[in-house]
Amino acid sequence: MRARVSLPLSLAIAALTSVFSSASHAANATPHNLILFVPDGLRALKVTPDTAPAMAALRDAGVNFKNPHSLFPTFTMPNSSGMATGHYLGDTGVYSNTIYSGYPVGAAHGSMTPFLENDPVLGDVDDHFGGNYLNEETILAAARRAGFSTAAIGKLGPTLMFDHTERSGAKTIVIDDQTGASKDGKDLGIPLSDDVKKALEAANLPLKTPSRGENGKAGNSEKPGTTVANTDQQQFFTDVVTKAVLPMFKARNKPFVLVLWSRDPDGTQHNQGDSLGQLTPGINGPTSLAAIRNADNNLAQVRQALKDLGLESSTNIVVSADHGFSTISKESKTSDAAKDEYKDVPKDQLPPGFVALDHARALDLPLLHPDSNSAPVTATPYPRLGNGLLGKDATHPAAIVAANGGSDLVYIPGIGTKGKKPNKVLARKIVAALLKQDYVSGLFVHDELGRIPGTLPLSAINLKGAGITPHPAIVINFRSYATDCGDPLLCGVTVCDTRLQQGQGMHGNFSRADTMNFMAAIGPDFKTGYVDTLPASNADVGMTIAQILGLRSTANGGLMGRVLSEAIPNGITPKAAVTSRLISKPGDNGLRTVVQYQRVLGQRYFDVAGFPGRTLGLAPVDTAEKSDKKHANATR
Repeated sequence: MRARVSLPLSLAIAALTSVFSSASHAANATPHNLILFVPDGLRALKVTPDTAPAMAALRDAGVNFKNPHSLFPTFTMPNSSGMATGHYLGDTGVYSNTIYSGYPVGAAHGSMTPFLENDPVLGDVDDHFGGNYLNEETILAAARRAGFSTAAIGKLGPTLMFDHTERSGAKTIVIDDQTGASKDGKDLGIPLSDDVKKALEAANLPLKTPSRGENGKAGNSEKPGTTVANTDQQQFFTDVVTKAVLPMFKARNKPFVLVLWSRDPDGTQHNQGDSLGQLTPGINGPTSLAAIRNADNNLAQVRQALKDLGLESSTNIVVSADHGFSTISKESKTSDAAKDEYKDVPKDQLPPGFVALDHARALDLPLLHPDSNSAPVTATPYPRLGNGLLGKDATHPAAIVAANGGSDLVYIPGIGTKGKKPNKVLARKIVAALLKQDYVSGLFVHDELGRIPGTLPLSAINLKGAGITPHPAIVINFRSYATDCGDPLLCGVTVCDTRLQQGQGMHGNFSRADTMNFMAAIGPDFKTGYVDTLPASNADVGMTIAQILGLRSTANGGLMGRVLSEAIPNGITPKAAVTSRLISKPGDNGLRTVVQYQRVLGQRYFDVAGFPGRTLGLAPVDTAEKSDKKHANATR
């Protein structure tokens, strides 16, 4: 049932130091069930017995991963790919929620900057990149291949990620926002098998996912967004799990793996209408708290169902948020885009697409609309979705900006492509323009571009690997800070390239407010009452789940997480983490990109990065600290 491990020597050594002791491995010859519950966008420090009693109880009774890490860029789809495969983003190629595809994606209305949280879009991208754009096997695919029952239920996009190459609905149950929906006579979601339909009907559940209703309304610059949590839709997903899928799996009498991805608190925090235009309460208002409690109630219902079905003692539950969260700022004193006036943008605030607008002007290049048939951005005040093609020819742009919220991606054709040379002169011009903007805090450039003062290479943060989607040339981290609320990590603010409003919620940044996600686990394969102070990441979640289930597969890339063996009975406890920093050479204005990380068994966990003074939690550079002189060695 297990495929033979095939790893490069370096990976084999790393895996050898992280695996379970032989006693533990032998004791788990018959794998238990496992549920991965993802409360999207849940900050670790927001989980208390008052705000989230079910998650707090699970954490305190099982394993409390007290030093958690989201993968940067701290967005949903990248971190879903990390949890699903156990690999960092340099291997999965999911560099953000919106990427540059390099071809017109039909399912995204022909855009070359598709938003990946969409089932048809994922299918289109898969087809274009050899059937598996992740270039790595997911844990659900490996699990069903090994004979487990498998299901992925919840938020559109990351849910399908866990078994995106199996789209028939016959092998893995997939139920998300697009289940039962159709357009132009075509099904949008993954089909439901006859058995699943019967189970849903028997539980008096619809065959079509209900909408978010009022929760889906983001408002605008004059109208506040939602003041209610995503209760109806999320209750449907939870009922599907507890009333239909878990009873089906019990009746099969074989191990199962199930992913339940809760849109709350993320979706509500994005859209919340508690503080339109104001940084306080931001994402700490009553609507966001209601969303946290909503996700908590979902977990409580799942745990009760396991008890009622007699599955509690044989089922592991891993809870891992994909990322933290921050309040949106739309302010800049240096941006030309912020100085212009727009009908639907408050005066002196940044419009969506300000990076594309500023750099089209700085580079004296036309700006085209990738999401509006490549039309020039002249008829509209800014790119509708924030994305932009820079250049005269949409089919051969000089550069591409993929807008993503707390960080943006800049692509330059030729990067990572054999036989093609990227425009290094243009890249340096873009970096120079970015270093002049006060909304920038840290720049990472593709290794092919060489050493550019003020920047660090993508390899330094595990963004250069075996990924097969187009590689970004430059990753922009935006400025972050905190309001005066008592705890900076709970009151983080970040400049965002987004259609949402100042005062609403976003993520994607390299501050600790965004990298500190909630993580906990409980079950027969985890210790009880254990506080794990070693760093853990979402890539580790994927590797640990695979180890617990006894799954083995061939790895194409070498950027893998570690097995969290210290959290396993009789598992190996590695030595304490060592904290280190990488520091770039100074660029214009003396700006240095700094990365602070922890290291365990050669594995690096990235805490915070950016320009000191512009990133929340990043300490100033001491005069005794040296620049990174040879990053290739420093990052291995």
